[in-house]
Order: sequence, then C-alpha cells, then structure tokens
Amino acid sequence: MSTSLVPPGPVRLDVPGRSLVLVAGLPGAGKSTLLAGLAGDPAVAVLDSQTQRAAAGSRVPYGLVRPFVHLAHRAGVVAAAVFGPRCVLVHLPATAPGLRATVRGLARLSGRDPHLVWVDADPAQALRGQHARGRTVRPEAFDRHVAAADGLAGRLRRGEVDEGWASVRVLDRADTGRGLRVDTTPAAGPK
Repeated sequence: MSTSLVPPGPVRLDVPGRSLVLVAGLPGAGKSTLLAGLAGDPAVAVLDSQTQRAAAGSRVPYGLVRPFVHLAHRAGVVAAAVFGPRCVLVHLPATAPGLRATVRGLARLSGRDPHLVWVDADPAQALRGQHARGRTVRPEAFDRHVAAADGLAGRLRRGEVDEGWASVRVLDRADTGRGLRVDTTPAAGPK
C-alpha cells in the first residue's frame, strides 16, 4: 500500500462572507490550472486577464494590445469587487508588494475580506508552465517577476509577511492540478 503526500481531490478554500481572493504567483506557476474548474458557480466570479486577451483576438500582436488588456482586466476587477457575487477570485501574478497591497485595499474599500493564495513554483517550473500553455512572458518581464517574488513563498509559509490578509495560503505547483473548491458558506456563529 502506498501513501500519497498530496491529498486527493481539489484544494479547499474557505472564504465565508464577501471575499476578494488574490490568486498570485509567477507567470506559468499554475494559477490558471488551479482556477480552471471554477466556472459556473454563481457565488464565485473568476477574473483572468486571458478573457480580455482572447477578446482582443489573435490578429493583432499581443505587444500592441497588452496595455489595453491589462487596463480592461483591472477595470473588471474593480467592477467585480464593487458589484460582483459573494466571492471574487482575481488571477494576477502580483509578485510586487504594491500590487498585492492595491488588491487588498480594493477588497477593504468594497467591503470584502482579502485573501491571498500564492502559487509557489520555482522559475524553471514556471517557464515550463508558460511553454505548456503556449503563452510566454517576455524574458525581462519574467526576470522582474522572479526578482520581486524571491523568497516570498518561504516568508508567507513561516508567517513572516503580514500584509493584512484575512488568510494566506501557499500552494505548490503540484497542488494546482487538483483544482480548487471554494466554500463561500458563512461560518456558523455560536448558539
């Protein structure tokens, strides 16, 4: 009989109440893979810039539309935070602390609890992930993400980074293939 180190089934994330969940990590870490199975839950909105990128079409070089894709994605995040369902999951690399702080601040301003899910992958794993999905980040941009994220997963795991999140969860790249299950049911209060 073999013992598996990875629990079976999807990763469970409990986010009772109005929540904004930032799913972050290096480009190619597995954020899209983790979120792939969540579509269709009316209590959960998933915002991924790939939606805006696909809407831009493939006839125009991505380098020309990239600023507009990012702007449209961020505008969608703000709209969902203000008007969206109980739980909003935002897919962004957010390797820079300023972007994480902005998302956390948006959550607070829109009356939501901010949660962080960091998908940890080393740079080589993330590059393989980019090639597997067929979307690569420019090398200089990827290097900036790597430098900004250096050591962050370890600090998050050790609880050394308190950025004001209601919860912080660090997942390994292997976890992303399990998918994600979000429980938005409010916790039962004392009786």
